[in-house]
Amino acid sequence: MYYVAVHHLANKLAHSIRRQELLCPGDRVGVAVSGGRDSVALLRLLLELRQELGIVLVVVHVNHRLRGSESESDADFVSCLAREHKLELCATVADVAQHACDTGMSVEAAARDTRLRFFRALLGNGLRPEPTGTGTNASADDSYSRRAEGGVPVHKRELNKVVTAHTLDDQAETVLMRIIRGTGMRGLRSIQPRIEVQSERGTRAIVRPLLQLRRHALEQYLGDIGQSWREDATNCDPKFTRNRVRQLLVPVLEREFNPSFAERLAELAEIARAEQDFWDNKAAGWVTAAIHRLEPDASCHRRLQALPAWAQGGPQSTTSNREERSRWVDRRWLLSQSLAVERRVLKVVAEKAGFPLDFAKVEEILALARGEHGAGKRLALPNGWRVKCTQDALEFISPPATSLSPALRPYELRLTVPGEVEIPEIGSRLQAIRIEAGERSPHCDSDHLFDPALLAKDLTVRSWRPGDRFWPAHTRAAKKVKELLEKRRVHGFERSLWPVVLSGNEVIWVRGFRGRAHMRPMAGEAAVLIRELDGIKAV
Repeated sequence: MYYVAVHHLANKLAHSIRRQELLCPGDRVGVAVSGGRDSVALLRLLLELRQELGIVLVVVHVNHRLRGSESESDADFVSCLAREHKLELCATVADVAQHACDTGMSVEAAARDTRLRFFRALLGNGLRPEPTGTGTNASADDSYSRRAEGGVPVHKRELNKVVTAHTLDDQAETVLMRIIRGTGMRGLRSIQPRIEVQSERGTRAIVRPLLQLRRHALEQYLGDIGQSWREDATNCDPKFTRNRVRQLLVPVLEREFNPSFAERLAELAEIARAEQDFWDNKAAGWVTAAIHRLEPDASCHRRLQALPAWAQGGPQSTTSNREERSRWVDRRWLLSQSLAVERRVLKVVAEKAGFPLDFAKVEEILALARGEHGAGKRLALPNGWRVKCTQDALEFISPPATSLSPALRPYELRLTVPGEVEIPEIGSRLQAIRIEAGERSPHCDSDHLFDPALLAKDLTVRSWRPGDRFWPAHTRAAKKVKELLEKRRVHGFERSLWPVVLSGNEVIWVRGFRGRAHMRPMAGEAAVLIRELDGIKAV
């Protein structure tokens, strides 16, 4: 009975791996093991399959240092597990709490970012991160590797793949969380079975082979083989959204509506992944023909004549700034397509240009194309882009070049308290809302509340500048805004135009970062809420 139960689950995993071509003979596979049930089950299953699959296993562990001695015990457990099965171990110690404070990420996001950076480094993509901590699990000369037998750091022996223990339940929870938050087809794909990582020696990958297995099946498997695991108390903490979805929402939906609810959500993710891949390829073909750069010279008209018939009709650029470039889409062709095609083309235009478009902004652009805003109107878009509607075309106009930086236009605006200011360069608005003592506002965000007595009468909203310093929450000192953005990996136009708010000469607000508590009001007292809203009115 024992052999049949184990054999059945291992066979199911082997079939899934082969069908999706997740692992190949000869792969050196790093198995991400936290010490918890799912990752321990993944390791034990792959141990049974390694000869059949022709792979070499290496245990990979990240100590997040979030749970004190419990985190150290997890690391010791994983170390013993690797030693018991005579496997190499590659481990790192990271101060995730500090990383979260430095970057403004949530602790969950900072932990995920730390793991992914570590995995990518092990796969040799040339983007080796700086060590985020030190400890007994790191070797003396390399905090990202523990030495295996023979003293050679594991990561220097090359890993082809890193496998993680995301299960069908994780997939279902992720789909449900994204539906609750709001998402499109791309978001419904949720956890991908394979993420490719480019390295100097070719393509590597992070893969998730357990996406078709349930947690309870893995727990049963570990019980059958007598394998223990570590419990993480934070997985039961209701302050985390995923835990509330897992403990409260999914059980009700399975009990009251559909016992196979998790399986159906996982199927939805698989359908969305295939659909999105197909339409991405189709949209790339449309946009290759639909987008053209217009230069203000006499040859523009001749180039337009050479375009496909459906893509002709775009007007010549009339701008006097030779550094400004446009991308345009034939308006008549666009409006002759289905709504799905219209939306996809606009999304890909934005992606190629390097600025984000949410659903509301796409709908605004389509309304502009249909003439609902009137002829000649423009809309401000993120990162300084604008879109203009003419008789024949939608023209996407890039930010003009300046002497300070290519395609950069710094801005500086005054924000009264209370008041609102539009920032066309980034396509958003900033509000300062006065909240009287005792008033409970639905918009109240304690991380962005300020004591009115500590604020200047008028605030300054501008793009950040070299030398700007900001004091994030839970840190010991102010930090350079430049360093905060680098750690968040904000680049290009987005970084150049990143908004900050000053009271006098002090930077008190930076988009995406929580400020320290000294600026916050006492409970129940009057406050000023600073918040950013997407989108501005047509101009």
